[in-house]
Amino acid sequence: MKWVELEQKLIAAARTHPPSDQVPCFFEKRIMARLTAKAGLDQWAFWARALWRGALSCAAIALLLGAWSFFTPASGSANGDFTQDFENAVFAAIDQEMDYVW
Repeated sequence: MKWVELEQKLIAAARTHPPSDQVPCFFEKRIMARLTAKAGLDQWAFWARALWRGALSCAAIALLLGAWSFFTPASGSANGDFTQDFENAVFAAIDQEMDYVW
């Protein structure tokens, strides 16, 4: 479609039909001013968009790491139970303080 020809046809059609008396004074000026005015930026929309992108990327990373840990073969370590080592590491500071109390 040729835009110049379309514009000329629309302008010619508008000139053949003059505005009626029911149109308020300076109506076209108000409409044109509203069309050219910039809309205010919604700061919350920027935050929401960024947070949703962050949430989606975190979910994707969690799924990839979960699949990676599920599909990797188990390591051949002899002692797979580290509960005793963990308990000793957690309570090491408490055991040291109990010696210094009295």
